[in-house]
Amino acid sequence: MIPFFYGWVVVAIAFITLGIGVNARTFFSLLFAPILEEFQWDRATIAATFSVGFVAATVLAPLVGSMMDKFGPRFVIPLGATITASGFILATYAKLPWHFYMTLGLMVVGGSLFINYMGHTAFLPNWFSRRRGLAMGIAFSGVGCGSITLLPWAQHAIETEGWRQTSVTIAIVLLVVLVPLNAIFQRRRPMDLGLEPDGVTSVSKEVDSVDSPTEIEDPTVVDKEWVATEWTVKKAIKTSRYWWLMASYSTALYIWYAVQVHQTRYLIDVGISAETAALVLGLVGLSGVIGQIGVGYFSDRVGREWGWTVSLLGFLMTYVLLILISIWPKEWLMYLMACLQGLLGYGMASVFASVPAELFAGRRYGTIFGILGAFAGMGAAFGPWITGWLYDQTGNYNVSFCVAVVMCLVSIFTMWLAGPRKVRLVAGQVPRD
Repeated sequence: MIPFFYGWVVVAIAFITLGIGVNARTFFSLLFAPILEEFQWDRATIAATFSVGFVAATVLAPLVGSMMDKFGPRFVIPLGATITASGFILATYAKLPWHFYMTLGLMVVGGSLFINYMGHTAFLPNWFSRRRGLAMGIAFSGVGCGSITLLPWAQHAIETEGWRQTSVTIAIVLLVVLVPLNAIFQRRRPMDLGLEPDGVTSVSKEVDSVDSPTEIEDPTVVDKEWVATEWTVKKAIKTSRYWWLMASYSTALYIWYAVQVHQTRYLIDVGISAETAALVLGLVGLSGVIGQIGVGYFSDRVGREWGWTVSLLGFLMTYVLLILISIWPKEWLMYLMACLQGLLGYGMASVFASVPAELFAGRRYGTIFGILGAFAGMGAAFGPWITGWLYDQTGNYNVSFCVAVVMCLVSIFTMWLAGPRKVRLVAGQVPRD
């Protein structure tokens, strides 16, 4: 028996993996400017690379969930790291738009699905119940820590070594760090080590909070019939709650990836230097470390809907401030935008990972979440492309950003309609005797 709860080791490995893996994908936003300058294509053409990747991710998401159910993260995550690294290396030989679609799009953005939020959400919730939001927030805050170090370095490397050499270096990091780390130490569920969520040792029980429905005696349960259901894909897609959640996630991913892809180029357009824009992106990541942990803990105490609302309001204010920056280009507005995006907006990730596990617990959870992620991923696919297309049509980002503000409100509304609070309470909402 190990002398500590291995779930925190799982979280630590996820922290490192997400810090490198998600920022490897975010690295595309830094490549946007040099590729645009080198090839002189329009912005929609370049932004479509990201969209192609997310269309691929949409197709792959059910497969990732199913593979995680069958093989676990020790196989799936190293596979994703290898595909992503290969995409970066092959992209250095690209000459035509479709070359970038296949490499940076299909292999990097699509392949990173295995190592980013989606892949980890398919197994991390297994390890925690009462502290699920906090644990997910800590794991996902690795993205922010990675962006603080990797993105400023990447921008400097692009300017000194070129985007091709920098891409090769990132590929090497993916292969040398993520492949062995996950293949050796990562685990899918606590029952494999004789444990239950949150570190409770058990000999007689062989269930956990995601692989099997929660017991009815659980004081967090509100809807006993719902929780007692052995969820399958067929059962899940017949519920309105599944589709409301899908709508909420689709619109949320639209606004997240639209700003992620375009904000660096936008800041350069309004007169900010490329290095400063990269530092702003790093500041988003730094504040995101606090935001993901803080919003995760907040949602554990007051409810997932409120955590989601706070995060989406953060993105709403991000877009409003971006519009203001074009009208009133003050440096403090830029930093305020970055802090709100990280402190509030990025906290969405911890709630995103928690809600499906609490609504559709069961042995097919990975597959159920994969299909949910596939449809929700359409928002991530179309967000960057539509934003770029609207820019090409209007000559500025104002219309694009206004559309994103509306998407924020829709996402909040549909999360409340999904109503996770009507199925089970979070730990902080359970009455104490």
